[in-house]
Amino acid sequence: MLGDNLPSPSEVISLCKSRNISKLRMTSPSIPVLQALRNTGIGVILSPYNEQLMQLALNSSEAARWVETYIVPYARSVDFRYISIENEDILGDNSMFILTVLQKFVNALWAANLHIPVTTTVSMDVLGTSYKPSQGVFSDKALKVLQPIIYHLALSKAPLLVNVYPYYAYVAEPDVVGLDYVLLKTGGVVVEDGNLGYSNMFDAMVDAMRTALERVGGAAVEVVVAETGWPSFGGMTGATIQNAKTYNNNLVKHVKSKIGTPKFPEKEIEVYVYSLFNENLNPEGIKRNYGLFYPNMTEVYHVNL
Repeated sequence: MLGDNLPSPSEVISLCKSRNISKLRMTSPSIPVLQALRNTGIGVILSPYNEQLMQLALNSSEAARWVETYIVPYARSVDFRYISIENEDILGDNSMFILTVLQKFVNALWAANLHIPVTTTVSMDVLGTSYKPSQGVFSDKALKVLQPIIYHLALSKAPLLVNVYPYYAYVAEPDVVGLDYVLLKTGGVVVEDGNLGYSNMFDAMVDAMRTALERVGGAAVEVVVAETGWPSFGGMTGATIQNAKTYNNNLVKHVKSKIGTPKFPEKEIEVYVYSLFNENLNPEGIKRNYGLFYPNMTEVYHVNL
């Protein structure tokens, strides 16, 4: 978490338990947080730092050392859902190392007799086409890196983690994209796609990613939404407390209903909301204002979790 005024790990975990938050995503490892997670039943996604990728790829023992430090001591008492190698780096300069590191982590976990799915996290930017959902396809640049990763995920039965932000689609074209459609408020079909109808952009984005996976042999790869959310402040279009409250409450209600998406009705979606706290070390603007809570643990707005 990118803040220098945040509660202690034990306070954070107590807050999560009091609010029925059953899963967390950690974008960097923290031993104090892992210690606080022991025997809580809270599931966690854990990642090495993005900046460690090349070191992990080139040093033959670095992945094993990371697993021995951050996984093995806690494996019996912490519910590790997934390990994610890199966050939104498929289009980056070091993307060619992701598969190598992913495989190193799988081997290190197996050597420790642990079977935790290892994957990567992508943004919706890896799609060359996302509208309509049935037209979802990876861009040529992204596919060069993703194709062998998807093959590996399918073989290992690990999901692909995806950051899904209808907010950014709305900001890009506020005169074209309806606010109610991105806030999950419409209640009726807005986008018709063959015999399927979409009432909200969240479902449309998830199904576009699923379609893209199907096109390249990844039909068996599940999509886990590793990040989604809405800023409550920050000076950009739509960044208000009311919109953030509406989006996250409607999203939670939608996910809890287990109705799935039009492409996969009644298929439950695993979703992680960004973020738990407003973080003052993020860049100025909206990135500091995605939190459900202020650093003093009072609510920015209420979400029925």
